[in-house]
Amino acid sequence: MIKKIQINDLRFPLGKGAGSDAIHSDPIYSYAVTNLIDDSGLTGTGFAFTLGEGNDLVCKAAQFYAEQLKGKDIEELMSDFGALFNRLSNEQQFRWLGPHKGVVHLALASVTNACYDLWAKKRGVPLWKLLIDLSPEEIVKTLDLSYLEDVLSPEQALNLLKDNYAGKESRYGILSSGYPGYDTSIGWFNYSDEKVRENCVRAVAEGFTAMKLKVGSKDSERDIRRSHIVREVAGPDIKVMLDANQQWTLPQALNICKEFQSMHPYWIEEPTHPDDVLAHKTLAEAIAPTKLALGEHVPNRIIFKNYLQTGAAGFMQPDAVRLGGVSEFITVSLLCRKYGIPVVPHVGDMGQLHQHLVLFNHISIGHEALFLEHIPHLQKYFVHPAIIEGGVYRTPMEAGSSCDLIH
Repeated sequence: MIKKIQINDLRFPLGKGAGSDAIHSDPIYSYAVTNLIDDSGLTGTGFAFTLGEGNDLVCKAAQFYAEQLKGKDIEELMSDFGALFNRLSNEQQFRWLGPHKGVVHLALASVTNACYDLWAKKRGVPLWKLLIDLSPEEIVKTLDLSYLEDVLSPEQALNLLKDNYAGKESRYGILSSGYPGYDTSIGWFNYSDEKVRENCVRAVAEGFTAMKLKVGSKDSERDIRRSHIVREVAGPDIKVMLDANQQWTLPQALNICKEFQSMHPYWIEEPTHPDDVLAHKTLAEAIAPTKLALGEHVPNRIIFKNYLQTGAAGFMQPDAVRLGGVSEFITVSLLCRKYGIPVVPHVGDMGQLHQHLVLFNHISIGHEALFLEHIPHLQKYFVHPAIIEGGVYRTPMEAGSSCDLIH
């Protein structure tokens, strides 16, 4: 049973220009870390991602949630985790601070992810294996599907899983071939044009078949110029994505997104305010067939539901260290599968946790193995850093979710 709780506020300053985008000019990658220590000596590690200030607030909220798990057995907790998630996320006083978003929801992600890590370690398997070995009934019991009943009832979720489990074995090949990655670090916002060009050359040489550039400059000509630099170096066959990190108003986005179309972006990410579902719908219709991608700042399954209902995005980017953790991530993945929208996670975890989740998405839910974002900046801080070779994530084999940090 869980006998001890540790909460840690970890912050990692980055190199010059790294991590910068049109909104966040000087980020400090930070984790609000939950450690659940059981009576056998195993430690479940989970975290939520922030950019520095306020990380301590997330830690304080995580302490509140984690304390409620003391004395509980992890197998018992996970056998009906959906009910626990529902109870914690709707705690009557804490809920007022959300609901289901912001500091309290980030804290729940940290605790939830620690539960999944401890569960996998208790069974002595990588998280991806634990998840793909669960039956459809067991998966559904880990999910909170409340407020989704109009589009995804428990019965529909169960049937969706059963329908896709039929072809599971045909998709096991991804475990040996590895999951494709894309390089999101070629074009951080504060990098010079020359640095962007150099990074593109390096990424192509390393085997990446997709890469992403940060846009959203006050001078749109800078964005256009840099996007064509990336396309020139990458060539016509490599996928190039553009990410504005919510910088534009809808009128601005309508103008500049049309200008980008000449360099054939694979997607345009977070073009405007993440809560403005209808603005994204308007923009998507105006720039079709160019597609939008979003989800990095979508805080919960209900807003994802709204985006899917409107058809506003061609790609969804849920992040298990920003949503309510692994449980809500799987819920969103099922929603996306129902609507036929690919899931390409944002990786506030630097890909550590999500390398497990995309394998589950592909093998058990039937999602296309498109690619997974790769950000290398914190690799040296992990006990088992994600391994990317030839532009491909190698399947992790250690027990747990690969989230243990070096102290």
